[in-house]
Amino acid sequence: MASIKSMDLEPSDELYEHQRIKCDPKQALIRIDKFLIDKLEKVSRNRIQNAIKIGCILVNNGEIKSNYKVKPGDEISLVLPSDPNEESAMSPEDIPLDILYEDNHIMVINKPAGMVVHPGTGNNSGTLVNALLYHFQHHTLPLLKGNKEDRPGLVHRIDKDTSGLILIAKSDYAMTHLAKQFFDHTIEREYIALVWGDVDAPSGTITGNIGRHEKDRRQMSVFHDEERGKHAVTHYEVIEKLYYVTLLKCHLETGRTHQIRVHMKHAGHTLFNDLRYGGDRILKGTIFSKYKQFVDNCMVIMPRQALHARSLGFIHPETLEKMYFESNLPSDFADVLVKWRGYVSSRKDLMIED
Repeated sequence: MASIKSMDLEPSDELYEHQRIKCDPKQALIRIDKFLIDKLEKVSRNRIQNAIKIGCILVNNGEIKSNYKVKPGDEISLVLPSDPNEESAMSPEDIPLDILYEDNHIMVINKPAGMVVHPGTGNNSGTLVNALLYHFQHHTLPLLKGNKEDRPGLVHRIDKDTSGLILIAKSDYAMTHLAKQFFDHTIEREYIALVWGDVDAPSGTITGNIGRHEKDRRQMSVFHDEERGKHAVTHYEVIEKLYYVTLLKCHLETGRTHQIRVHMKHAGHTLFNDLRYGGDRILKGTIFSKYKQFVDNCMVIMPRQALHARSLGFIHPETLEKMYFESNLPSDFADVLVKWRGYVSSRKDLMIED
């Protein structure tokens, strides 16, 4: 008998079935598509052949053809979306979508801050998934199985109070192709973040395993013990220094839950107004006088963490064309930057007068 086990997953990747299958030493020669149909539940031959074509199914770490016959001792690894024909219990809702691009295979959406990506505990409606189910009432989206919820069409996700770009797959082939790109870390993702403090270096890299906080399961933490958490890498570059805060570009090499938020806090630069990680209070500057009122006003303007998924680059699953999309900063983020620039300008004026 072949043994099956799950692979190590990232938050973006855990939307997919990642498995390794070790063939028995007495395994008979058999075509790999037939072999996998027997081993995996509810997986069609067409889905398996698509995955082989894209390179999502490897044998002994090498790509194969669809007529490959498995041999004793073969190690098969898979990156495979769940069955697109399963029924979802979620309800369609007529929620407007800001669609930047759409064709027969993919869709790129600009998600507003405050919209939950998929239903979960306490968020059974008003999510992006509810909106997608309404938009595609006459089209079956590929359905991915997460730890608890089904996620129709979702290739990846961003936090509720993070704004910006999300990529949607409209077919099983597109989902499988994009899954491979996420798994290979070839998807380009750039975020804009406003963080507390003066970031000294013009650029840098933060590396540290990310896992659940020991006491607060709603938070993530950085662990330097290799046995705890999952490997995570964030690259950043300073865009603008605004005295007590700094505007950054962040590039994700990996895609862990809350990765930028956790890594920046670990580096001593918590995201501005990040309630979950303590950025919703003054971390730099005085807590008295007009400055406190100024910060409070900024947090009223942008009542969420200052994080925006600005750009997304990937290979189109059908045309193989390089696709690249950008999203302008939403008004709340842009308005807060104007406020901070005004604050810095007023400080410079006072220094000149002195």
